[in-house]
Amino acid sequence: MKTALKQFQRIEATGLWRSSPDVQRREVVVSIGEATLTISDFNEQALTHWSLAALERQNPGAYPAIFNPDGDPDETLELAETETTMIEAIDRLQRAIDRARPHPGRLRWLSVAGVVGAVAALLLLWMPAALQNHVVSVVPDIKRHDIGDAILDRIERVSGRACATEDTQAVLEKLAARTGVQEIVILPAGVQSSLSLPGGIFLLNRSLVEDHEDPTVAAGYIIAERARSEAQDPLDDLLDRTGATAAFRLLTTGELTPEIVDSYSEQVLSEPRPSVPDEDLLAIFAQVALPSTPYAYAVDVTGETVLALIEADPMAGRPLQQVLPDRDWVRLQNICGE
Repeated sequence: MKTALKQFQRIEATGLWRSSPDVQRREVVVSIGEATLTISDFNEQALTHWSLAALERQNPGAYPAIFNPDGDPDETLELAETETTMIEAIDRLQRAIDRARPHPGRLRWLSVAGVVGAVAALLLLWMPAALQNHVVSVVPDIKRHDIGDAILDRIERVSGRACATEDTQAVLEKLAARTGVQEIVILPAGVQSSLSLPGGIFLLNRSLVEDHEDPTVAAGYIIAERARSEAQDPLDDLLDRTGATAAFRLLTTGELTPEIVDSYSEQVLSEPRPSVPDEDLLAIFAQVALPSTPYAYAVDVTGETVLALIEADPMAGRPLQQVLPDRDWVRLQNICGE
């Protein structure tokens, strides 16, 4: 794999790229890096990076060759038949990465040596922190959500299945939109209060909706988790806890083992959530026009340790937009049943 990387790392080609079907194709410059395909404009400004390990060809043997990142067929790159060198380089590098993956039933000492060599080469090229930063930057949103779902599935083995009723999914979507997040899940147990997962999944303990008459308390906990996820990407936190091996595996295979997911889940559920600077919290409360005082008193009923959130409440003295209609809030309070 190291030889293949050296051979092809200076190759460039031109192609046609579009980020989605409703966007016009644009001519771009394509270049190969150590484990990624970089797509740039003619001003050498990078437009996107694709992991070679997660690159798919939609039309093997046909031309123009059409590629897309794993799981996202709507984003495409077309390479003309004249770009033979680049197409062959992609094919050879993907084969080199594939040989580094375990193949159950036909694993041999030679393939083990190849995997070890590939790992050693990559570790020599990148320090662990640089490798981790690179992985976090190239993992697509759809893969992040898959990872978040895998962690949620593991947590549900401890907490019980996520609470849901026929008439509450729309309410959760309203609350997510009101707080500026993608997805909210209510759990009967497991999480101490709240937790953000890769893929924009935000978990809340049922007590945050059942034990408070004001929905701004639950919204406040979502805001706090949003601030944490903006301070450190949840995927970055996962790789921090599970190490360079997990980062390399995710880069080369696009997957995490059940053991890695279990290790992360056990750690993050057993630890208190990290604190967030008051100014960061207040900035998001102001952005979504929500008061910080109800959340502050839910965290500390005396108000002593959260005085800044009370005194600097961005919505103090201002008219407040309702978080949820009363009927929707009552439905959400009953989402876990008896």
